[in-house]
Amino acid sequence: MTTMTDSSVREFKMPDVGEGLTEAEILKWYVEPGDTVTDGQVVCEVETAKAAVELPIPYDGVVRVLHFPEGSTVDVGTSIIAVGVGDGAAAAAEPVQEAVADTPATTEAEEPKPEGRQPVLVGYGVSTSSTRRRPRKGAKDPAAAQEVSAAIQAEMNGHGPSAPATPAAPSAGDRPLAKPPVRKLAKDLGVDLATVVPSGPDGVITREDVHAAVAPAPGEASGAAPAAVAPAPSPAAPASYDTARETRVPVKGVRRATAAAMVGSAFTAPHVTEFVTVDVTRTMKLVEELKQDKEYTGLRVNPLLLISKALLVAIRRNPEVNASWDEAAQEIVVKHYVNLGIAAATPRGLIVPNIKDAQAQTLPQLAGSLGELVSTAREGRTSPAAMQGGTVTITNVGVFGVDTGTPILNPGESAILAVGAIKLQPWVHKGKVKPRQVTTLALSFDHRLVDGELGSKVLADVAAVLEQPKRLISWA
Repeated sequence: MTTMTDSSVREFKMPDVGEGLTEAEILKWYVEPGDTVTDGQVVCEVETAKAAVELPIPYDGVVRVLHFPEGSTVDVGTSIIAVGVGDGAAAAAEPVQEAVADTPATTEAEEPKPEGRQPVLVGYGVSTSSTRRRPRKGAKDPAAAQEVSAAIQAEMNGHGPSAPATPAAPSAGDRPLAKPPVRKLAKDLGVDLATVVPSGPDGVITREDVHAAVAPAPGEASGAAPAAVAPAPSPAAPASYDTARETRVPVKGVRRATAAAMVGSAFTAPHVTEFVTVDVTRTMKLVEELKQDKEYTGLRVNPLLLISKALLVAIRRNPEVNASWDEAAQEIVVKHYVNLGIAAATPRGLIVPNIKDAQAQTLPQLAGSLGELVSTAREGRTSPAAMQGGTVTITNVGVFGVDTGTPILNPGESAILAVGAIKLQPWVHKGKVKPRQVTTLALSFDHRLVDGELGSKVLADVAAVLEQPKRLISWA
């Protein structure tokens, strides 16, 4: 096998495809060792906590090795694919490594560090900060640090002395270095990370370090000789269940992020939900008329279009509802723009992309934006940016035949409107009972931002526009 050199092999690292994301799952590889790739070619699809994203390679060359198989969750900054460039591309004609390595290669050279910010994704860029951890304060003697690390490794492998040198815990002035999952583990076990001795590279605390901190130390009895290290307890066997009667589905990616967000929202923002049942017969007639209008040819025209416009009109009449809560400053932040979120069910879970500055769009423009948003979500191609910065949301539960519900706020937003099924019902119209198209609207709002009066006005305005769509003109 040809030796990989700095000039012949480039290592492509998992980029931060959102804002501050720490990991992503590799869903699918589109290349394998020996394939020729060009700059900008998509080589894999990954799923973060926010969306599925395709990753283009920023090099021309030949694939040498894929460091992780499909289904692996990889930390941002970790190399996922090695590409031979220049001499390395020619050498790739020789037998290459297996299609997927068990662990990231450690002997291959990494790509030279670029100067400044280098884009690695269409529409995204790498973080300006280095992926390497900063050195821990006080670690000024590399030789001593190496000796301590070797002692720890020897003890872990069972080959070290009975009482190896113990590295010092971080000083009080240092902030312990640990990944979020390790910090959560420490919190759950009641461990102060400041007292934990790190064994990871550059002073990073690992899960094993946290577990070691709560395990009883050998030879604690005064004057007693150091006792033999007790073998680590074997992990508890997973709970058994009847696979014919139960199926367990791992919760990760978008589903895990949605679950965490909904729990956080439900127990952070004080929710209030109000309901109104409204005759939308005239709105349904207008929808049919717009479908025949040449200006809407090729556009998605449905009740959701007019419901969205009705909510935008209601917000314009009651701008205080379009706000967010600043916990740190204890302030209400009123937004002078509306990023209208539309809840969309996808194979990977519920996502809420939003239409930026929806308040400035005409009805045909809004129809085009809604159509693009829905089709992109169904294809699983919604970008993380499209799901950030929403102010209010609409969720159409009526498409499932549901009459109404009590929706939970999208985190950071002030209100969410649920639209129930539109169906013929007996209704008193002009003094007589007639079959009319009727639906029920439910508006949930954050009671820190929106009091009962304001919430009622917004819901009443939405209902009034849907009952008499000519108000879209008179209230404009």
